[in-house]
Amino acid sequence: MRQWASLLVVAAFTLGLLSQCSSTSSVAEQGEAAVKHDYFPEKVQIKHAKGFRITYRSHYKVVQIMSPFEKSTDTATYVLLQRGTPRPKGYENSQLIEIPLRSLVAMSSMHIGLVSFLDAEAILVGLGDLKYVSSEKVIARINEKKITQVGKDQTLNEETLVAMHPDLVMAVGQPNARMDRYQTLNAAGVPVLINSEWVETTPLGRAEWVKLLAALLNQEEQVNQRFAAVEKEYNRLKSLTRSVKTRPSIITGTSYKDSWFVPNGNSYMAQFFRDAGATYHWNATRATGSLPLNFEAVYPIGLQADYWLNVGISGRDTKKDILARDARYGDFKAFKTGQLYNYSKRTNARGSNDYWESGAVHPERVLGDLIKILHPELLPDYELYYYKQLQ
Repeated sequence: MRQWASLLVVAAFTLGLLSQCSSTSSVAEQGEAAVKHDYFPEKVQIKHAKGFRITYRSHYKVVQIMSPFEKSTDTATYVLLQRGTPRPKGYENSQLIEIPLRSLVAMSSMHIGLVSFLDAEAILVGLGDLKYVSSEKVIARINEKKITQVGKDQTLNEETLVAMHPDLVMAVGQPNARMDRYQTLNAAGVPVLINSEWVETTPLGRAEWVKLLAALLNQEEQVNQRFAAVEKEYNRLKSLTRSVKTRPSIITGTSYKDSWFVPNGNSYMAQFFRDAGATYHWNATRATGSLPLNFEAVYPIGLQADYWLNVGISGRDTKKDILARDARYGDFKAFKTGQLYNYSKRTNARGSNDYWESGAVHPERVLGDLIKILHPELLPDYELYYYKQLQ
């Protein structure tokens, strides 16, 4: 009898455990219909960016990256799935990204800016190049051997990435670059997300890609607050130039290997110039990105332009360096008057320029610099943040 009593106790205990396990089994095991909880009470709204959309469901988000190069690339769909919940039906051909991200490989300086904006440097485990980094927190992680170099976007070290198996690789969207070039990584269960922020047509649209990273981290509340502050300051600065009586003429960039790339009229950089109260010769070109020209096409514009902006030549940005490159630069009006400016003030000892990191997510700082240069009377107490005058 005692033996049977013992067996009954064991059986009852076992049934209790099974019952407890059943009642506390993961939502993922119970199926999608069992998900009743809204995991994302705080959501983002996309107001400026045209390159991506986010749709919220109870336990997952659907991200669509729109083709920025007309018909030359695919629009990609991603399912951002809350960990421990079931994969939704109907998205069998979409890449799955479990969130919140625990590890990220970033292929662009701008991606570092996104991470830093959200104080999320700890998720970075890989970069395309370890040399050109401005963020002190990221540099510290590099020095601690917590970040691995994985090669440039066109020459990814796939073996290293498969061995690392990060939660996500954030790649740079480029013309003629299709998703099938990442087949090896996808087959190994390493999702690749395309970031095409650089073809946005406005500075705020470009900066708003930080909301995509926030969605990957479940940091919507934080990004909504921080981006709202950026947006408010940018619009305040923009309003200062609406009624200016004079709009100084500008040229931008320099010639490189027989080509002079200037921003097209629909590019975010041209929008910066308009918002800063400038007159820009190529403002009417209806395209994004850059317009390739030869020196002779820019030369007559440079002869008359009041200001010469973004005059960078591989970190050598003195008037002497500029003149050594081509003596004809000395004919430009802005060269003669000393109105040459480059966004190189925050270049560190590694040769990395913070303009390409934090500048991407802080367009209000860039706009403040441009207004201070072109209309100093509007911001008498402002100090240039990214830009400096060439001597």
